[in-house]
Amino acid sequence: MPSFQNGPVEIAFLDEGEGAPIVLVHGFASTKEVNWVNPGWVATLTRAGRRVVALDNRGHGQSTKLYDPAAYHTSIMAEDVRALMEHLGLGRADVMGYSMGARIAAFLALAHPDRVRSAILGGLGMHLVEGVGLPETVAAALEAPTRAEVTDPQGRLFRAFAEQTGSDRRALAACIRGTRQVLSREQVASIRVPALVAVGSKDTIAGSPDELASLIPGAKALTIPNRDHMLAVGDKVFKEGVLAFLKESA
Repeated sequence: MPSFQNGPVEIAFLDEGEGAPIVLVHGFASTKEVNWVNPGWVATLTRAGRRVVALDNRGHGQSTKLYDPAAYHTSIMAEDVRALMEHLGLGRADVMGYSMGARIAAFLALAHPDRVRSAILGGLGMHLVEGVGLPETVAAALEAPTRAEVTDPQGRLFRAFAEQTGSDRRALAACIRGTRQVLSREQVASIRVPALVAVGSKDTIAGSPDELASLIPGAKALTIPNRDHMLAVGDKVFKEGVLAFLKESA
């Protein structure tokens, strides 16, 4: 698997297909394979004639693990994405993130609008503005000696997911504590790239897609029917909506 060095952090990534580039940024406790390869996103996008680049965020997958929460500020993680684009010589690209990855994509679009051709924010709605990410109880669940000792339902869900993906739970706990940044309504309103906000109708983590889309000039909202935060990722409606958005924004 290719990788590159961004300061002290080694970032693993995949680069497949040919055509206009799209950069994929996965969610918390996930990896490029779990979030994008296994649910069929890479195959879907390459078949549609796109060059697909997906990274393992710092603290995840095959990238460097860090244990200081300050190393996971969302702006720093957005700079990892920008550095990857620079490493690959991508002047501009569409950027799609899911959950934490959508937060990173939004910060990137705000800081570097010249690099982001369009932004697809999956699994993140109004909590980009009104929520600070996952609660401290999830970090505590990741650090508990065993899953049996975790009583918080959301904590148990993410503890099981982290174990399933073979993640470094200590690094993930630091990530939760470090990525607790929001954007103000004014900052969101200053995002000037085409945007799609896509959230499952049963998602209790993301917040309203319509409320967030209403703050971003020209943004569109997509509700993924009968899907929660986990199951919306690979949904057919989500894929079809993204492909239509990419075609239209082109």
